[in-house]
Amino acid sequence: MRSHKVIEIRNLTPSTYIIRMEKNDFTFKTGQYITLGFSGSIDRREYSIYSSENDEHLEVLIKEVENGLVSKKLKRCKPGDKLDIDGPFGHFSLQNDEINKKKFLFIATGTGISPIHSFIATHPEMDYRLLHGVRKEEEAYERDSYENGNYILCTSREKTGDFHGRVTEYLKQNPVSSDTVCYLCGNCHMIYEAYDILEKQGVQLGPIHTEVYF
Repeated sequence: MRSHKVIEIRNLTPSTYIIRMEKNDFTFKTGQYITLGFSGSIDRREYSIYSSENDEHLEVLIKEVENGLVSKKLKRCKPGDKLDIDGPFGHFSLQNDEINKKKFLFIATGTGISPIHSFIATHPEMDYRLLHGVRKEEEAYERDSYENGNYILCTSREKTGDFHGRVTEYLKQNPVSSDTVCYLCGNCHMIYEAYDILEKQGVQLGPIHTEVYF
């Protein structure tokens, strides 16, 4: 367990925000997650790392949960506050030998885009497409972070995105080539359905990587 000072809070929507902290000597592999909570408190939650491996700071993307004890408390933290971090944990990571050789498809729903943002920020040279499924356009968290044309916003409750409907509907209408490496991060229903669609389109099981967000 280590303590990190808060640098700033960035509010993206009324319920979603980014905490930027001092990185200190913390190292991680893009795609991993940490447990986070106030110093001295036993209440902690798991959050994927949002920032790049190469950034001088450490960031996490958090959605305030209606009955969530930690997410509500963290939203009120201020620059200078100390947060305890444990980790990093997890194996949802890129294979280094594929980064410059393969085509990637990233599929995320909601804040499941967090580890994907870390992937792309760390390796912007990748050949990738990103499907981001949300309800409303305001949930297109920092979409300007991505190369023009590589980010496809799928909105289910508004017609303001690049595609009106769920990411799985987009997949059905826009088949993926079988040599694509796919990373899926979001709710389990999306992951199960997308997995089946990709398999039927000829993508082998080995190049499909998943991380469930609750």
